[in-house]
Amino acid sequence: MAEKDQLDQETFSCVICLFLLKDPVTTSCGHSYCMSCIKSHWDGEDQRRIYSCPQCRQAFTPRPVLKKNTMLAALVEQLKKTGLQAAPADHCYAGPEDVVCDVCTGRKLKAFKSCLQCLISYCENHLQPHFELTKLKKHKLVEPSEKLQENICSRHYEVMEIFCRTDKKCICYLCTMEDHKGHDTVPAAAERTERQRELKVSRLNIQQRIQHREKDVKLLQQEVEAVSRSADKAVEDSEKIFTQLIRLLQKRSSDVKQQIRSQQETEVSGVKELQEKLQQEITELKRKDAELKQLSHTEDHNQFLHNYPSVSQLSEPTDSSIINIRPLRYFEDVTAAVSELRDKLQDILRDKWTNISLAVTEVKVLLSEPEPEPEPKTRAEFLRYSREITLDPNTANTQLVLSEGNRKVKCTRQQQSYSSHTDRFTDECQVLSRESLTGRCYWEVEWTAGWRWGGVDVAVTYKNISRAGYESLFGHNDKSWSLRCYNDRCEFWFKSIKTPVSGPVSSRVGVYLDHRAGILSFYSVSETMTLLHRVQTTFTQPLYAGLWVYVLSTADCSEIS
Repeated sequence: MAEKDQLDQETFSCVICLFLLKDPVTTSCGHSYCMSCIKSHWDGEDQRRIYSCPQCRQAFTPRPVLKKNTMLAALVEQLKKTGLQAAPADHCYAGPEDVVCDVCTGRKLKAFKSCLQCLISYCENHLQPHFELTKLKKHKLVEPSEKLQENICSRHYEVMEIFCRTDKKCICYLCTMEDHKGHDTVPAAAERTERQRELKVSRLNIQQRIQHREKDVKLLQQEVEAVSRSADKAVEDSEKIFTQLIRLLQKRSSDVKQQIRSQQETEVSGVKELQEKLQQEITELKRKDAELKQLSHTEDHNQFLHNYPSVSQLSEPTDSSIINIRPLRYFEDVTAAVSELRDKLQDILRDKWTNISLAVTEVKVLLSEPEPEPEPKTRAEFLRYSREITLDPNTANTQLVLSEGNRKVKCTRQQQSYSSHTDRFTDECQVLSRESLTGRCYWEVEWTAGWRWGGVDVAVTYKNISRAGYESLFGHNDKSWSLRCYNDRCEFWFKSIKTPVSGPVSSRVGVYLDHRAGILSFYSVSETMTLLHRVQTTFTQPLYAGLWVYVLSTADCSEIS
């Protein structure tokens, strides 16, 4: 019987409010609802002008005219007389994250709507008066919310239905008589309508911008794919070429190894053959010595004399003149020759690497350059672009001594025994960095001096600067830019033109380079960063850090860090 009662309750319950049907109506799709429930549901669909069945989602256009289903109403009334009431399903009860009905007692149902005038949230059942009573029909119903109190004025405890344009905030009607008296005020609904229009225009503008940006993104994606394909091809081809080079080096390495081992085998074989011969001679001599010893102990004179001739006869000794042990280098000369080959290959690779690096950095996708990033201000910001720079011994003038891992240089005025190299500065006490400089980078130069100080040039230069003559001096050509520092002043040199530099003289200079933007800046580094000179130009090649050192006496001059 209980199962039958439950079936009856479910059969005659509204799927919206889950209670027994009240003023039941039936849609053309055959589903029945309380008249107030389906009307409320369709009121929420008025803006779309498309009305749907909550159960089967069939759409109706225009909005159907509903009439009470008298037969179904009679059946419901008959069911009520039996004392049965439809119980809400478990899923209609409020959970921890749901907005609850403020009217329900005991176990509360989920709120269906919240009223901005009542400041109360209602379940379907307790919301019915808002659909039936004329005064309540004018109340504004919204989706269930737990923030209804935010619509109440904290000072007057009235609903804030007015917007103050002067102070750009919602207020209640009592506020208009006190703090907001004389302000430009309008109903909140009117302000919402106006802002809604503005919002619509803004959305249209945003949607247009989205369309344009989506086209740009699509175009850029095509470029990304093209760049990626080209890069993949370049990587593949480069790997093949380098693989060929590696195989060639491995072949040469194998040949050298084979030659060394072959020569080793020949020499060792000869030595071992002689060694074996000598060892046999030693064995024979030991045997002969034992016979002679035995003969020496023979007491019979006749026997001694009879055996002596045969025992005392010795074989010819091995010619010891062929054994000439000298302090030879053996295969050390091979190592030296291979080391020389390695150094030459390194020089070639370093020189050609500049061309490869420049070819890579010249690849640009964007037709127009992006806005340059702002130049750093504080030393901490500069240090984010810090580059560790070492000096190239092959470029150092013979009066310069490098130390501390080629990060420090000293001018001695004494000739150093450097090997001959085409990159070496022959007339000026100059040296370049090993590393090429592109992109954004920063480094610092610091120096100390003796009692008769000269000067130091902190420079950047192209690799193809002259290595001899006056035109090789930093700042006296169109390939280098130089800040010359003395103990009392600084000067900037470019194309042999001197520009006086004002600013505090410091024993530490910071150099900031933005290669792509064509910015080169020199800073005096102390407690603060003081700009000494800035260059704005176009760099056509990778740059190298350079130092020119001149002292009147021997002193530590400069150190790059």
